[in-house]
Amino acid sequence: MNTCARRLLFFVIVCISAGCANITAPTGGKKDTIPPKLVSIDPADSLLNTRVKRLEMYFDEYITVSDVTKEVELSPILAIQPVVTSNNKHVIVKIVDSLLEENTTYRLSFGKAIKDLHESNPFMGKGKTGYVYTFSTGAYFDSLELKGKVISAVTGLPDTGGVLVVLYSAKDNDSAVVKHKPKYVTKANAKGEYDFKGLPGRSFRIYALKDANNNLIYDGPLAGDMIAFNEQTVTPGDTSQKPVLLRLFSEVVDTANKNTDSLKKVADSMAKESGFKRKSKDAGNVSYSVNLDTTNAAKRTFDITKPINLTFTKLTQLNKDKISLSYDSSGVAIVIGISITADTVRPLVYHIYPGSPGDMQWLEDKIYTLRLAKGFAKDTAGKDLMPSRYTFHTQEDDDYGKIQMHLPTKYFGSQFVLMVTTDKDTVYQKPVLDTIVDLVRLKPGKYTFRIIVDKNGNGKWDTGDLFGKLQPEEVIPYSEELKLRAGFENVIDFEEKPKPLSNSKDKAPSR
Repeated sequence: MNTCARRLLFFVIVCISAGCANITAPTGGKKDTIPPKLVSIDPADSLLNTRVKRLEMYFDEYITVSDVTKEVELSPILAIQPVVTSNNKHVIVKIVDSLLEENTTYRLSFGKAIKDLHESNPFMGKGKTGYVYTFSTGAYFDSLELKGKVISAVTGLPDTGGVLVVLYSAKDNDSAVVKHKPKYVTKANAKGEYDFKGLPGRSFRIYALKDANNNLIYDGPLAGDMIAFNEQTVTPGDTSQKPVLLRLFSEVVDTANKNTDSLKKVADSMAKESGFKRKSKDAGNVSYSVNLDTTNAAKRTFDITKPINLTFTKLTQLNKDKISLSYDSSGVAIVIGISITADTVRPLVYHIYPGSPGDMQWLEDKIYTLRLAKGFAKDTAGKDLMPSRYTFHTQEDDDYGKIQMHLPTKYFGSQFVLMVTTDKDTVYQKPVLDTIVDLVRLKPGKYTFRIIVDKNGNGKWDTGDLFGKLQPEEVIPYSEELKLRAGFENVIDFEEKPKPLSNSKDKAPSR
């Protein structure tokens, strides 16, 4: 091939390559954020005297349908839910029209189920919560409203955990909530508020439901469900009816015939709580643990408001004379008197107190030594467990915070119980017999306060019973959580916001 021919061939190849490059689809560009648009719908929206059997929707671009069981809702609920499918730019909804009731308004909500194919922009129509298609089998649209609030019965505060509020026909019996799905359902918002719209002027039974498995049926406490009920039926549009307050509670689990709490589980749980576990290596796999931090005797770690917990994995013989407690005083070990009592609920746990259980005599900022001498306990075969020695450091008063609670006189009396809690524990629970309550030696952390209206006088809060038609005891909450710091005191008026923090060594803030 001569030189001219080679140059001509090279030129042709370059031109072809350039031509191919020109027809390549460009990369990048602005992302599509425009949702699909509804071009047409058949039958038309908002028709009266209509029983919709098949609904067809056409869009201006290719779409897909997802999360149908979660996003698509027909209200009132039918025994058989609508079937929703998509094909290219087309959505088809099939409804079992034989289940539709006479003179009833139906609303089909799509949520975020319909999205464009490539960028998943949801079709929302003109609503913030999604497009709603409406039709009525009668000559008018139901337009009544029913609203109220859901609170946690145990705290008295709004429940924000995804609670459903459901309506059953007043003709249904009390057991309907455990047998079949409701007629209407709505979700409570983050403030616990709910609002039914477009209801008929009929009477309903109303419940709140925390539905663990999302089946719209109350399956009881063993399934993780919670319930709230109203004693009376409710009627939308009744001007004399106030917003309905629902107090959500968990019923008591009947464990009479269930072995749900073995001794081994109790011991393991106690050891986990303590954070420090020391096992013996005796035959029979018997071990024990204590809730003591012995890693650094210079660090104050032990809570002087609590006893030492000695926890076994199996029942043993305990020789209390072989257990001793002492503290260091200028290099001299001072042995002190102790009390040892078995836990009334957990048979594998023993509490060790300096002094008496009602008057613990821990000294602040002291190094103590607990000795479990040889023969202090035997396993089930009668063999001695391994002896141990634990050295630990107690906390001092400035490691704690203080709270002075001022209570209004309307809550004075044995029928009212003040309850103070942290994230993990109840630190105070007693009847209100004074308008000022001083709480000392509280661990730094977050605290909540509530007053229990103790109707049965047992000194604690009692939950409800759905079929016994027993509401949970009322709880009056303090409005804010308090963050308590070590060495500081808070003065709180139960019906006001917390006062500013002050150092506990200073005088409490004046009121």
